Amino acid sequence: MKPNIEAFFDPYTWTVSYVIYDEPGGSCAIIDPVLDYDSKSGRTRMASADRIIAFISEKRLKTEWILETHAHADHLTSADYLKNKLGGRTAIGKEIPEVQKTFKKIFNLGPDFTPDGGHFDHLFADGETFSIGRMTAMAILTPGHTAADLSYQIDDAIFVGDTLFMPDLGTARADFPGGDARRLFQSIRRLLAYPVETRLFLCHDYAPATRSTRWETTVGEQRAHNIHVQDGIGEDQYVAMRQARDASLDMPNLLLPSIQVNVRAGQMPPPEDNGISYLKIPLNVI
Repeated sequence: MKPNIEAFFDPYTWTVSYVIYDEPGGSCAIIDPVLDYDSKSGRTRMASADRIIAFISEKRLKTEWILETHAHADHLTSADYLKNKLGGRTAIGKEIPEVQKTFKKIFNLGPDFTPDGGHFDHLFADGETFSIGRMTAMAILTPGHTAADLSYQIDDAIFVGDTLFMPDLGTARADFPGGDARRLFQSIRRLLAYPVETRLFLCHDYAPATRSTRWETTVGEQRAHNIHVQDGIGEDQYVAMRQARDASLDMPNLLLPSIQVNVRAGQMPPPEDNGISYLKIPLNVI
């Protein structure tokens, strides 16, 4: 069954979140939802998440899943807020404990943070299938950007997270802790082995001034035109390009706050004895 797909674009983080549903009055999943965060004041808002809630209410949908493609470094997730408002199960790839262990050490998260994936309701294995109402979905392991990236296939649509961008922008970076350019290339070629008409839905589009924002492409378009991984570009060539390019990039603006929340499935760090939650800034580490 082909999914109905509604996209929600956040211009502050250039992030696209999705609601995928079988039919009005039926069931849905939310993919990569955004929590609004002001890095200057440390204040959070729920405007982006509330837009999703309003749409789900309008369509009379039951939320079954809140899916993350990975622990994002460029926006905070609103998964926990949406779960409390709508129900559903939070999920991510089963390799997330590897990411949690890495960042537990970096942020010194302490003995109360157990890096076993237990902050999420479900951890998907590669090739695992699951239901969203009348639809069948499959998890596809696509590591490289992080060690735990997943893509989600529903019929002819695959939600690829940060793994691929629009063809004129190329591919995700692979220099975060646990990232690997060679694994990223292999994951991308796995996605590009699907039929050319397969639709790919992206988590970001940093659109240049010469075109409007887009977040849907196809396997065929990527194979023909992606500036980093079009057909004919080999693994070693890609890895050399990716490593050189990553060395020139600044860190994302929200890397440090977002990771601390996203490895907890959207839960804030536990409040301290004054009732306030704090995010840490490790100095001279990343």
